[in-house]
Amino acid sequence: MANPDYVLGHADREIERLKAQNLLIGPFTRQFFQLAGIGPGMHLLDVGSGAGDVAILAADLVGPSGSVTGVDIAATAIAQAQARIKALGLKQVAFRHGDPGDLTFDRPFDAICGRYVLMFQADAAAMLRRLAKHLRPGGVIVFHEPDWSFVRSTPPAPLYDRCCQRIVDVFDRVGTSTNMSAKLHQAFVNAGLQPPAMRMQAIIGGPSAAADWITAVAELTITLLPTMQREGVVTAADNAEMAADTLADRMRRECAASNSVVVGRAEIGAWSAT
Repeated sequence: MANPDYVLGHADREIERLKAQNLLIGPFTRQFFQLAGIGPGMHLLDVGSGAGDVAILAADLVGPSGSVTGVDIAATAIAQAQARIKALGLKQVAFRHGDPGDLTFDRPFDAICGRYVLMFQADAAAMLRRLAKHLRPGGVIVFHEPDWSFVRSTPPAPLYDRCCQRIVDVFDRVGTSTNMSAKLHQAFVNAGLQPPAMRMQAIIGGPSAAADWITAVAELTITLLPTMQREGVVTAADNAEMAADTLADRMRRECAASNSVVVGRAEIGAWSAT
């Protein structure tokens, strides 16, 4: 079963968007990893490393006595990650290019982690099953995945709501899951793992408290706009509303004008020990 296309790409703008996103969701990732038991001295495999945000976070958790091996199928992302690690002087982090299910490693890992990875898999259970072979007995697998089914605004902020719905619609059109809270448990079980412990977090607040999240929604919309146009999620009639240079500002002003409470996507953590 072929995986859906990774429509976010790895352009410089997208790498910068991911870095900004990490400032928002990195604390949730850290909490999930700590609850899963990731700590000093552990040897960890980071799946779908992208530009290295999760690997950098994991390196802080395992410390200099541990190690992090990051893997991604995109060579451009690996190059970006390697440059960041070198600049930060994180000697316990290394990256490899390839599919982690197909690669071989010198030793089994104490933990395997990933963020926003399983949502892009046609068969998340099969991915987990392939990864588990790299885990030592008693090791842990932990993933942080999103769920967009909870997003809303009250009183309604129509532009925010429409952009969130368009994000969901375009991911659905290309076969990417946006409702991972309903799927993670079964994916772990179907992979032959123990039923996972799970937690959910979310960003919620008024226009000022949620301003960075509102901006993140606008930036993700802009990244996905070409795919939205190709898939018919937006049409020529929507062009003015989707103007990239003012989208975030208009969304923030609309939320402020109605004093809307904005609920962001749910951040789901799931982990299981072997």
